[in-house]
Amino acid sequence: MFVGITNTPRDYAWGSTTLIPELLGVPATGAPQAELWLGTHHGSPARLVGRDGTLADLLEDGLPFLLKVLAAGAPLSLQAHPTPEQARAGFEREERAGIPVDAPHRNYKDPFHKPELVYALSDPFTALAGFRPVAETRSVLEPAAGDPRIAPLLERLREDGDLRDVFSWLIARGPGVAELTDAVAEAADRLDGSSWETVRLLAAHYPGDPGIPISLLLHTVVLGTGEALFLPAGNIHAYLGGLGIELMAASDNVLRGGLTPKHVDVPELQEVLDFRPLPAPYLRPEVLEPGVSAFRPDVPDFALTVVEPAAARRGVRLAMPGAAVAFVASGEATLHGDRGELRLGRGAAAYLAEEPAVQVQGDALLFLAHANA
Repeated sequence: MFVGITNTPRDYAWGSTTLIPELLGVPATGAPQAELWLGTHHGSPARLVGRDGTLADLLEDGLPFLLKVLAAGAPLSLQAHPTPEQARAGFEREERAGIPVDAPHRNYKDPFHKPELVYALSDPFTALAGFRPVAETRSVLEPAAGDPRIAPLLERLREDGDLRDVFSWLIARGPGVAELTDAVAEAADRLDGSSWETVRLLAAHYPGDPGIPISLLLHTVVLGTGEALFLPAGNIHAYLGGLGIELMAASDNVLRGGLTPKHVDVPELQEVLDFRPLPAPYLRPEVLEPGVSAFRPDVPDFALTVVEPAAARRGVRLAMPGAAVAFVASGEATLHGDRGELRLGRGAAAYLAEEPAVQVQGDALLFLAHANA
């Protein structure tokens, strides 16, 4: 069964005015277009093409994942997502407290976790992703170490075990943090490197925000087209700019940590965060055949199969591990199954179900979101 789906991009202020229209081949409206949701999540369920209703109306239990096109024209907030256990406990706690689900200070909108992956469509796609070793941060800070306003950070940040306390001091805007933030922003105007470039970007959009020095504790990751990150529970991250395909568990649980005017619950964020310094969380694909790759994170909720144009031209048969959502980023593709056929042009999407396998033919760059079977 193939069902065409569509949606209207969400107009968050950080969205790009051009990237999604250019991808879809439609005129820009002049307004920011941040995310195109292709799933059943109640926040913006995909609409059915050629009939009334939404994909959520069609599927009683909904999909366990949500596929998005994301276009960041400005940095998003620093944020992290809970484990399944944290999400369930937090949701039940806030339900008992009678906090409305739509309250701005509510942390847990549902009892589910929200791991996510992002696949870069633009070159570059930039992000902050996870704590890096303290030695790397100290090395980056060394050219600015002569500024006495930066000395408190270096005094506190000696080894990896200091990350939790230093983060707490920064996010709570403790003594000296305002001066440190100004000093770091000033240093970025004369220093080179990806970390200082990130500081300049954040200072331009969020002057005085403690997320500016916090960014120096984190990996600045620059993805090229076709590269991906996986952001598990507890990973602190922020997308800084670019166009990507984002795939996540179908949840709305976000704990914010700066670079935002929205609610920041510092104690709850600290409970969720993983303060271990780890390598940048690149997600390497499994090559199924030439031009066909699968990105499989360590969660059951979702995986992403990518069919490149050369593979689509020769024809590709994809096994279907249950329901899926397909999106065509360029070119066109015809999907053939036992129960039907559907042509998708540039920017089109479809819900696929009840097919053991799907044949893809055309010249498309096609993304297929599905459970990680």
